[in-house]
Amino acid sequence: MSRALFVIPQRLLSIVRCNQVPLITRHSSKMSEQAESNIVKGADSWFNKYTAVESSPEGTFKGVKDRFNGITVDSCMETCSPESFPTVLKRSLEHWIQSKHRGIWFKVHLTAASWIPELVNNGFQFHHAKNSFVMMYRWLPTDETANIPPYSHTMVGVGALVINDRNQVLVVSENNALIVGSWKLPGGYVEPNENFIDAAIREVTEETNIRTKFESVISIRHAHGAGFGCSDLYIVMALTPLSEEITKCNREIAKCEWMNVDEYLSHPKVHETNRNFVRTYLEYKRHGLRIDCTEEMHQVLRKRYNIYSIAKLPEGGNDTSSSSSTNTTLKL
Repeated sequence: MSRALFVIPQRLLSIVRCNQVPLITRHSSKMSEQAESNIVKGADSWFNKYTAVESSPEGTFKGVKDRFNGITVDSCMETCSPESFPTVLKRSLEHWIQSKHRGIWFKVHLTAASWIPELVNNGFQFHHAKNSFVMMYRWLPTDETANIPPYSHTMVGVGALVINDRNQVLVVSENNALIVGSWKLPGGYVEPNENFIDAAIREVTEETNIRTKFESVISIRHAHGAGFGCSDLYIVMALTPLSEEITKCNREIAKCEWMNVDEYLSHPKVHETNRNFVRTYLEYKRHGLRIDCTEEMHQVLRKRYNIYSIAKLPEGGNDTSSSSSTNTTLKL
């Protein structure tokens, strides 16, 4: 139920006055139609199903309504002075409680940071924050347990197992490695809205300048207590090299080379878990198996998904479909 930026339709935007004193200003969007369309179709529009609040009592926030009967107020869309905010918040909460709304969300941008102490004083809690805003919430019903999911709690990273025709594996030694001088697979964290495969290909290119294509998922490692106290999901996949001349990223990588697989499997500076990734890959090859990726389309939501599943390699072990496997779109 994490929230993304949304746009309030222009027909909702007006100036609310109490006793002829403007308390809340609802701002018209200056965005182009293209930008507005992108946001309306953004990350959580299909999930929260935001709808317009047609009217609200004078001197209260309007916000938008979600499919869980909650309200979200965005401080960039409805501004209120620090002096007026306590009164407007009190009136709004009274209205929302009377209307039996459930979760109330305030997306507070830096320009409205003065709202935060008053929200805390009125029972709001922090849910998540980014560079330019903090999202706060309060659960209004007293007869049901708060049904607010936690914000993202798992960091996702990828590792790339790249083996060339000479049975050599691409390895890197990082400048800031936990174990100085150790060898590992290229990889890093997945960026927002990035597919696992694209992340692995990008990381290899950034760290070594080697171009690759997807071959198979190999393993998934799951751990807890990683950065920022989050859990950690590490997805290792095999990539086929399309080039072999290394140009390392000096900012991140101390050393980079093609290492014989046999040497890698016995090297004292290679962690046993990393050796097992290679052993697993070789076992897949021996049995003619791989974990493939297929892009599918949900018939109702019209959202694309990547589905990973076991596939049998054709006779002879040479598969030419991996580079185009995600081009096939199926329907769920």
